[in-house]
Amino acid sequence: MKSLFAFFSSSIGKKIVMSLTGLFLCTFLAEHVAGNFLLFMNDNGAMYDAYTEFMSHNIVIRTIEIVLAVSLVGHSISGVIVWLKNRRSRSENYKVYKLQENTPLASRITMITGSFIFLFLVVHLRTFFVPTRFGTEAVSPYTLVVQSFSNEWYSAFYIVALIFLSYHLRHGFQSAFQTLGLKNKKYSRLLDWLAVIFWLLIPLGFASMPIYFAFFYKAGPAALVLGVQ
Repeated sequence: MKSLFAFFSSSIGKKIVMSLTGLFLCTFLAEHVAGNFLLFMNDNGAMYDAYTEFMSHNIVIRTIEIVLAVSLVGHSISGVIVWLKNRRSRSENYKVYKLQENTPLASRITMITGSFIFLFLVVHLRTFFVPTRFGTEAVSPYTLVVQSFSNEWYSAFYIVALIFLSYHLRHGFQSAFQTLGLKNKKYSRLLDWLAVIFWLLIPLGFASMPIYFAFFYKAGPAALVLGVQ
């Protein structure tokens, strides 16, 4: 037990924790964007509301939510500790190493993107999760989405957060596989294509929602397709 604690307290242990929790959070993003596409159904939000009702009362999903929360906290704490340690160890060698010339932008701004994403999650949970789970006023999740994304300022903030998420995932996804020793020449091309799904396609999927509700939504989900005024 002590040896296990010592391992996860080491630098490599923290990087492994960050990698595993990061990949787990990636699977959540894939599931979450798939469920949110129900917002585009031509049913005035009926399927989306049924989906969120199921997710909020299913014991398996509730357990996974706890795991997600723990993973998010573990990922954040490990990331901060690793960043601080790397910063201290490199502070005297930045000019010699020429960090800006030897590392990609996504790698250099990981801490910045991660911090902004964490801020966004706090706002996002306060906007959607808290009112639907703990709010005293009865409001459907679909109505809450329409009201929130109809605010152009919130939609703009949401899209900026997705840009930061994209940069964060572009570095973090492949870095996680490298840390776990799973990135090699045989699977390098596959990981490159898989990474595109997470750092490009999934953020674009999320971005389509505020864009739709902020600029195209009129009388209902069918407004864009049927031209309802």
